[in-house]
Amino acid sequence: MRPQRPRTLRDFAAVLVLALALLAGCGGSGGGGDKGSGSGGERAAHTAADRAEPLSGPAPEPQLPARVTSADGHRVTVRDARRIVPLSGSLSEIVYSLGLGKRVVARDITATFAQARKLPVVTRAHDVSAESVLSLKPSVVLAETTTGPAEAVDQIRDAGIPLVVLDPARGLGDVGTRITAVATALGVDGAGKRLRARTDERVDAVRDGLPGGGDRPRVAFLYLRGSASVYLLGGARSGATSLIEAAGGVDAGKESGLSKDFTAITSEALAKAAPDVILVMSKGLESVGGVDGLLKIPGIAETPAGQDRRVAAVDDGVLLNYGPRTDEVLRDLSRQIHKDAAG
Repeated sequence: MRPQRPRTLRDFAAVLVLALALLAGCGGSGGGGDKGSGSGGERAAHTAADRAEPLSGPAPEPQLPARVTSADGHRVTVRDARRIVPLSGSLSEIVYSLGLGKRVVARDITATFAQARKLPVVTRAHDVSAESVLSLKPSVVLAETTTGPAEAVDQIRDAGIPLVVLDPARGLGDVGTRITAVATALGVDGAGKRLRARTDERVDAVRDGLPGGGDRPRVAFLYLRGSASVYLLGGARSGATSLIEAAGGVDAGKESGLSKDFTAITSEALAKAAPDVILVMSKGLESVGGVDGLLKIPGIAETPAGQDRRVAAVDDGVLLNYGPRTDEVLRDLSRQIHKDAAG
């Protein structure tokens, strides 16, 4: 996302997502620094293999035309879904999970899962290249309200391409809504219901297995891009709050009074947040030189998390996607933030 509104990130992604200069490290699927356990309780693990999981059985056949109202107010009629261009990693994951992956002809830089990796990139950090999109002759384009610039979005629409805009996900409660919206736009309502049910069932199963009782660790979400000297502390609108709370933690940034999405890291802000655990994207951790480099950022070593080297790292491509693999993220995050959890 852009620095002010990381993609819920997202890219923030996130993010929901930050500008390309900040997101260059988000393009990979897994690499992060200091993975595995270290001294002092350090925790940083991978999520499951970076692949989208399509629904079982034959791929659904879109029932078109589909008429929907785009999040930006436009009425859109989708008559053909043979060449789909999703303009965010999260939307790509939903399309592939619905079983329509063979119809996708392009990707956003944050669509890092295996099946999409070789597709041409037409969107970077929500900045779309209209020329690149149009050159692929799409039959339908899926975007988010954070996709821009507006001129590029208008250029795609003016070329006569059906373009459906969706609201970005901000938390766990948005997962099912997004799946239904994408499925409806592509004329696969039945597959949408199946995917939504599968996703809800898996998230519920993870929640049922989370540690009960005991202290809830204070978790601070940091957005890091060492190559650009960007060090941000997440607040109530960072996109991570819902995930942290579902994993059995407390969003330290939100609880310290940070009401917006992100603020620059300062010793004072970190002292007020007093996190027991620091949550980062794995590429962000790598960009600052792993946990040792993270502890050199002013104020971090003095926090309880810094003193105990308690760092939770989750792959950039899935952390804030809030989609069909959110159960994996939730399970991974819970394992990392709870001291006594196995893993």
